[in-house]
Amino acid sequence: MKKLVLAGLVGAALTTACNQTKTTETAGSTAGSDAAADSTQGLPGLFSSFWEKQSRLDPLSATAQGDNRFNNLLPNDQTQAFRDTLRTFYQDYLTRLEKFDRTKLDDNGKISYDIFQYDMKQRLDGLKLNTWMMPFQQFWGLPISMGQYGSGAGNQPFKTVKDYDNWLGRVQGFTVWADSAIGNFRRGMKAGVVLPKALVEKMLPQMRAKDMQVTDPTKSLFYGPINNFPKDFSDADKQRLTAAYKQAILTQLVPTYKKLGDFLATEYLPKARPTSGINAVPGGPEMYRYLASYWTTTEKTPAEIHALGLREVARLRTEMERMKTQVGFKGTLRAFFEQLKHDPKAMPFKTADEVLAGFRKIQTTIDPNLKKMFGRVPKTPFEIRRTEAFREASASAEYNQGSPDGTRPGIFYIPLPKPAEYNVTQGMESLFLHEAIPGHHYQISLQQENTALPKFRQFAGYGAMTEGWALYCESLGKELGLYKDPYQYIGALNDEMLRAVRLVVDTGLHTGQLTREQAIAYMLDNMPASEEDDISAVERYMAIPGQALAYKIGQLKIRELRARYEKQLGSKFSLSNFHDELLKDGVMPLAVLETKMDAWAAKQ
Repeated sequence: MKKLVLAGLVGAALTTACNQTKTTETAGSTAGSDAAADSTQGLPGLFSSFWEKQSRLDPLSATAQGDNRFNNLLPNDQTQAFRDTLRTFYQDYLTRLEKFDRTKLDDNGKISYDIFQYDMKQRLDGLKLNTWMMPFQQFWGLPISMGQYGSGAGNQPFKTVKDYDNWLGRVQGFTVWADSAIGNFRRGMKAGVVLPKALVEKMLPQMRAKDMQVTDPTKSLFYGPINNFPKDFSDADKQRLTAAYKQAILTQLVPTYKKLGDFLATEYLPKARPTSGINAVPGGPEMYRYLASYWTTTEKTPAEIHALGLREVARLRTEMERMKTQVGFKGTLRAFFEQLKHDPKAMPFKTADEVLAGFRKIQTTIDPNLKKMFGRVPKTPFEIRRTEAFREASASAEYNQGSPDGTRPGIFYIPLPKPAEYNVTQGMESLFLHEAIPGHHYQISLQQENTALPKFRQFAGYGAMTEGWALYCESLGKELGLYKDPYQYIGALNDEMLRAVRLVVDTGLHTGQLTREQAIAYMLDNMPASEEDDISAVERYMAIPGQALAYKIGQLKIRELRARYEKQLGSKFSLSNFHDELLKDGVMPLAVLETKMDAWAAKQ
């Protein structure tokens, strides 16, 4: 998953953004000239102007997208002034957009208009929420991103001397950000807008990880770039940078993580709430209605989504019962789940290298059939890596996007804290189809490589289509030559069941129908996961309300569209053309996608 989730929650407000003084000046000083440019450059001028300012407001995302102009910036997005700047920024561009006559635009222009209008309205609505009182949690947030960017193996480039100096600038910004984040946590404590205690307990070891809290800077995660100097650096530059990085680690990074950890342990944890759902905080029900709409890009209510989840769970249980019978198990489905957890056939690996090799074999297997199902494939390179040790214990498998120019590959990360216990019935083949190829790697890379799109579309991330596409790709397993092993197919069913269960659990947690313990029990009853895995999953849903709804809602819409056009077009239907059309314009809200795809089908 792309790590722009909190950015979407309240625009760029909850991601790291540029220096507050510079941000305010940039956002306001050229409004008049920009408005004049709109009249001469049309929508492309408006979108270009927006993206330039957005990149300055959110330089971490700019770095992830291959725009390295702001790689030294990591200022404070935790202030009311910054949120006010964003509110003015979004409203200004929404007003200017709506001065254009949509009816006079070409088809692609109408798509851009609809997406941009939707996006600005969503961001403005998000800024009304009190989520800024909970600046980060154990899954996403700046303290996690700093480790990923600063390790030398992530999005932040470390190829030139300037690159190394840029990172030092971001380190300085982190200390200021942390102080303001603590201030916002304290405001939340007074208002009753606090994280669940179970989540705070998971944040503490992250702040106190052994490669974060060091006395020897060479043992720090952030020393990675120094261990991997480019060969063309001069001895003088190496000596200067080594000294600067040691100083930054010991005088800025280590103390900042210690300050965050101490605050969470001594002040925040005692005030953290025992409840599980966002409905328990002041304004929580309104927050959740917004978040459910934001993540699904639909107007479905939490109650409607909950009912849909129950129906999908029932359907998938029937298929699991069939597979239980096929492999010859005589007991109950629950007993079957327990048996799968310990079945040696489901755990064929001994080392992390063997698991990684297993994923590479999946890539080789599907390659011939991919060519029949996709006319357009990414140019961006692709790699499979084990998740970094500092976050492996609490991380999920994920895809980290490559750079549009191909200089940084797309990376499929797999956490393997206990390789010998890696169980394929947790969905190995389906996981690869989802996170890697043709799921996130194809969708995100093709979108980023399409330079004909306005940048706000080239780098967009809408949860329902992004995750819905990836889950849809899991259903392509048999067509791609996978799921021949019944245990792997059970794993695929388990993965789809997980997404169905999420509809029930996420809505249940955040509307007060389910406690944390009840949600864990429901997952154990419907999937062959371990209790440890289910606890981690439920705590993820507690931390990021609504995000887990996106997968199944998006997948069902894509499956619905495919079935509609197969019936409508008959022999004229081409799966390859359908996939290419679905991806060629990037991700978008589901209603906009449906309008676009209906127009495509009408022309076939």
